[in-house]
Amino acid sequence: MDSSFKGILYPARLPTFHRLSAPGDVEHLVAWFWIPEWDIEPGRTSRQQLIAFPACNLVVQQDVVELAGPTTRTSHQDLSGRGWAVGALLLPAAVPFFTGDPGSLRDVRVALDCPELRGPVSAAMGGTNPEGRGENAVTAFSGWLAERIPAVPEEGLLANAMAELIGSRDDVVRIEDAAERLAVSPRTLQRLAKKYVGLSPSALIRRRRLQEAADRSRTHPELDLAAVAAEFGYADQAHLANDFQRFLEFTPSNYRRSVGRDPRLEPGQEPGRASGTAPGR
Repeated sequence: MDSSFKGILYPARLPTFHRLSAPGDVEHLVAWFWIPEWDIEPGRTSRQQLIAFPACNLVVQQDVVELAGPTTRTSHQDLSGRGWAVGALLLPAAVPFFTGDPGSLRDVRVALDCPELRGPVSAAMGGTNPEGRGENAVTAFSGWLAERIPAVPEEGLLANAMAELIGSRDDVVRIEDAAERLAVSPRTLQRLAKKYVGLSPSALIRRRRLQEAADRSRTHPELDLAAVAAEFGYADQAHLANDFQRFLEFTPSNYRRSVGRDPRLEPGQEPGRASGTAPGR
């Protein structure tokens, strides 16, 4: 998970985007903070498409705080006008403090009544120093989280370790691989994933493979797609194409062509048919 753009299907469309590390007092609660800012000319929109990390996000905007649950498919958000967001990619240990059933939030965003979070973060993002407002917003966000969640159980830390292992190790291709490395049973991992993530361990593994395959397809257009499939543990190129079609609703070839041709186009679109997407960074 070292690429700033991994999981983002069209980085060329991004507004100004920053990813900030979690401060030490919340590093067991947050994987990282992410802050997009946009200023899009009237009448145009910018569609941000993601293969989201399999986790919950707590997101603050000027007028709302939302908890976004784990996704099971590609997702998008259309940006317009001028605005910003400050999001925290929550680690599994933080999730039970916001919901008792993360599975019920799959592909769902719910508004939270958190004026004590929204106020300080909005004040920081509205500051006059553009260089420091992101850091100030993260400080405010982190302080609120640290006060709200002073400690987590050992089970929560094990859930963090599970997510980190699956998300960072290419050689973890089965739930049994993860269980062996963590010295627990596959059933324990299934229980942890249900309680702390809302997706199965197998779904976490598939998401990592798909993110990495999409990222490699985009950043290394010279590679044969069969080689990409083999690199990330797919039986063959057909299995990679099936995963793309199932979760992203387009093929690896169409994705690669759309990225290489015009960053504003959706897979399958032709030049002149893009929906007024503002150019990003």
